[in-house]
Parts: sequence; structure tokens; C-alpha cells
Amino acid sequence: MTLGLAGIAVLCAIIALLYLSQRFWFRSLWNLSDRFRSQTLKRLVRGAAVAGLVLLVLSFFDRMLGRGWLVHNPVASFLFSIAQLWVLSSMLAYLFYMVVRVAEWIWSAATRVLHAPKTRVPTEDRRAFFRYSARFAAAMPLVAAVYGYTAERFDYQVRRVEIPIANLPPEFDGFHITQISDIHMGDFMPRYEVSRAVDIANQLGGNVVFVTGDLITGPHDPLRECVEEIARLRAPLGVWGCNGNHEIYADAEDEAEALYAQHGMKLLRQSRAELEWRGAKLNLIGVDYQRDHMVRGPKPPMLAGIESLVRRDMPNILLSHNPNSFYKAAESGIELSLAGHTHGGQVNVEILDQDVNPSRFITRFIAGLYQLPLYGAAASNGQQACLYVNRGLGTIGLPARFGVDPEITLLTLRRA
Repeated sequence: MTLGLAGIAVLCAIIALLYLSQRFWFRSLWNLSDRFRSQTLKRLVRGAAVAGLVLLVLSFFDRMLGRGWLVHNPVASFLFSIAQLWVLSSMLAYLFYMVVRVAEWIWSAATRVLHAPKTRVPTEDRRAFFRYSARFAAAMPLVAAVYGYTAERFDYQVRRVEIPIANLPPEFDGFHITQISDIHMGDFMPRYEVSRAVDIANQLGGNVVFVTGDLITGPHDPLRECVEEIARLRAPLGVWGCNGNHEIYADAEDEAEALYAQHGMKLLRQSRAELEWRGAKLNLIGVDYQRDHMVRGPKPPMLAGIESLVRRDMPNILLSHNPNSFYKAAESGIELSLAGHTHGGQVNVEILDQDVNPSRFITRFIAGLYQLPLYGAAASNGQQACLYVNRGLGTIGLPARFGVDPEITLLTLRRA
């Protein structure tokens, strides 16, 4: 994929910001060490600064080259997760710090112009105010990153949601679905945490379990071990899944399908199956990741060929990792879609009653329950198609969550 001029400009801006922020913090720490009277302490601080810089460089190239060329062990994983955490939070801290400094410069310039020569301006108080404000602004992203890494990242939350389904047979009223998504098992998601999530999911007593993609992040992550853990999920109607976009990145779509089959589970790929409960049936459809924002130029059609998989004599449930497929699903008469992909934004901050959430750049379906008019031969006036977007278990990019807890969902079907 080639970058356009806008993409090149954004990439250059990110690289420039990365360089300027790390240079600023490194020099600040170096200069701070000059104040220490102890030469030993000074050497320790400067040695730590150099070691941190080396770790950042190694972490950067490890990610750029696709990982796997460095030996991964618990200590290395911890150090690299700290490096990843630092990069984004330190860039934001630098930006916040510079915004306050620019505000101070504008205030000073305006004061010199607007005040009469004889007016005494409390410059020292003003400088102290802006100095402490800049430090406070810079500290906010760093504190938030540490909190998101230590407190929220593995604070699994069970969400219980009732879903109204058009044309739902009475036998399925009260039917329970357990959904997990976006596990991303690897450096930032150890196996024991996946095991803990599976134990929590098993306690919910779902009648069926759906896993909506992104088992891993990259080609060197432990796909086999992840499938072994989700194979411990228990439900009367079994465990079903679909592929996510990171199975594409890892070139693991076929392997994931084979591993599911080895463990008695089913990963649906442009295919369907019937779920029977108390004599009634649901039509379950699963598709590979539907690419939209992953490609440039003309977008491929969403859910191509889905019409042949949709049943008109029973309700349909679609497993599609990308929530943007919901438009086509509702248009095709699919009553319920289950997705993941967004991680709920992974970071969500409320400013002036507005949520600041990175997922808004790729979808309007960020997390939770959504509805659209249901079309197709099975629809009647006023019926709604539903989509539930799971916030996921793991993380990507930044090994932290802030304002978005990892989620395990228990969905209860209700007759609409």
C-alpha cells in the first residue's frame, strides 16, 4: 500500500513529534542530573537515561521489523511494554507541555502590547503559574498511562445485555450468548490472563460462546496456545468464532480455522450453520474480516455474497469482526450482528460532555448496542436489526486502557 501526500505528511509529523519529544525529555533528565551533588547518583541517572533510550530504539525496530528477532521472555516483555507505554504518553506529555508554554508566550506578548507602560505586571507570579501549569499538564498523560497499565488493563468487566430480536422463536426467548473478542494474546496479554478471562466466561453459564476475532496481534504471537485456552470454554451449543484483521496480518486465517477444528470448535469463514435449541433453530453466519479502512482507493464490497447465507425461515446471527459490516447486514435482513475490533477505543476521555475516542476515526459503532432498520424479506414495519460491539480483552499499540474496561459479555435474546 502506497501512501498519498496526506499520509506522508502525517507520517513525517509523527516522526518529528517522536524525535522532538524524546529529545526534550532526555535533555531534561540529563540537565536535572547536573543538580545532584553525588557523582554516583548523577552517573546512575544518566546511565538510566541512556539505557532507556537504547530500549526505546530496540523496541521501535522490534515492532518495525515484525517482532520475533529479539528473545521474548517475561522480563523482556515487561521492559518492552514499558517502552511502548512511554512512547505515546511522553509524546502527549510533550504536546501538553508545549501548549501551555505557547499560551504563556501569547499571554506575555499580549500583556506587553495592551498594558500601559506604568502598569505593573506581576511577571514572577505569572511565570510561576505557567511553569506549574506546564508541569501539571505534562504529568496528566504519564499518570493516566501508568493507571491504565496497572489498574484497568486486566480489570475484566462482565456486561449483561438484553437484545430484542425480530421473529425470535419463543424457545429462544431468554437464550444466553457469551461473547469475547480481541484477545491479542502475546507480549501484552500473557496466557494466565487469558485463562482467567476464560474462567470468568465459563461462570456465566452461556448456552453458546462466540469469539469474534483477533486472537493474536502478529505472526510471532502464540496462536496455538490462545486456541488451547479458548477451547476450555464450555457451553451446550459449543464455541464458534470468526477471523479478525490481525489474523490477516499474522497470515494465520487458515491456521486458526484448523486449530479450532482440532479442538472441537468451529471457525466460520463465509459459511453458515444452524443452532438448534428446544426444537427451534437459529442461522449462524461467520465471515472473515471485512476490509474497509485497510485499503486505499475503491473499497471492496462489504459482506459480498452474504445473501446466499441468509435464511428467511429463521432469525440470523452474524459473526463479523468489523462493526462497519452492520449496514450491509441490516440491509440483508440479518437480525443480529456481533463484532469487536474497536476495543471500545481503548482510551476514552470525556471533555465538555463529549467523548474523545480514537475509534471514531474508523467507525460510528464504537462499543455496546446499536440498531438500524431491518430490511429484507423477513422484515416487517418497525423491526430493527441489532449490533453488539464487544470492547475486547486485549490491547494494541499502547499496553493500557483508560476509561474503557476489558469486557466479557453475556447477551440475552428477547422476543421483539
